[in-house]
Amino acid sequence: MATVASLLSYPIKGCAGVPAHTALLTPAGLAHDRSFMVTSEAGVFRTQRRDPRLALIRPEIDTAGEALTLHAPDSGPDPLVVEVDASGPPRPVDLFGAPYTGIDQGDEAAAWLSAVLGAPSRLVRVPADHHRVTDGRTPGTSGYADSCAVHVLSRSTLALLHERLGEKGAEGAEGARAVPMERFRPNIVVDGWDTPHTEDRAHRITVGDAELAYAKLAIRCAVTMVDQHTGTRAGPEPLRTLARYRRAPEGGVAFGTKYAVLRPGKLSVGDEVRVTAWGDPEV
Repeated sequence: MATVASLLSYPIKGCAGVPAHTALLTPAGLAHDRSFMVTSEAGVFRTQRRDPRLALIRPEIDTAGEALTLHAPDSGPDPLVVEVDASGPPRPVDLFGAPYTGIDQGDEAAAWLSAVLGAPSRLVRVPADHHRVTDGRTPGTSGYADSCAVHVLSRSTLALLHERLGEKGAEGAEGARAVPMERFRPNIVVDGWDTPHTEDRAHRITVGDAELAYAKLAIRCAVTMVDQHTGTRAGPEPLRTLARYRRAPEGGVAFGTKYAVLRPGKLSVGDEVRVTAWGDPEV
């Protein structure tokens, strides 16, 4: 039986994940997932691709979404508590070149983030009228996520990568070091799928009270090469090894699967992950 091994949300896009034993799945993903985003002063989103120190910022948000607490190792003795503004005037923001809006969270949060990242920054929240339609085989919505609402990854998929990383090269080179699951920033980690990349074929699944439908493969980027504990790039792995066996037809390398939410509900670690419709893998 496949079960939920862990649940993780990322309240601020690009920052550290927040584990939970139980979480509410909304139409836009786990509650508060990517509902905030760090931008430049011009409104362009910041990402670990360019700002790897985002990984050092550890956010906490209360259940109601009214208080956001920011922690970072070199931000001083006290964390910053942000009283969330959910109704202020929206300002333009840019996410992968697409125009959206965000509610600015004030100068104190901006100064704190600017000091941690070493670059002028602002913090914005998804506005109530954020009507974003995501792409893929099953359309859906999300906050400031790269694309779809939910990213699913199985332990067996990571285990296969570790096996490939540990193999010696043709010239007897030592294998590469294993990379932790957090490099891939999943929302739902599944245990019990013995065959690696089963998530590629699981095209409709039920978890707890919720139902998910396959949208597309997760195409990986340079974020997977960022050490999430030091906020520094540690490449070229795992992308170099993934390129040897996980090239996607449309380009790039695929690792994990993105889903749209068909039915919101409550999820918990230990819930059964039941596949109700299978499909052909794209890799």
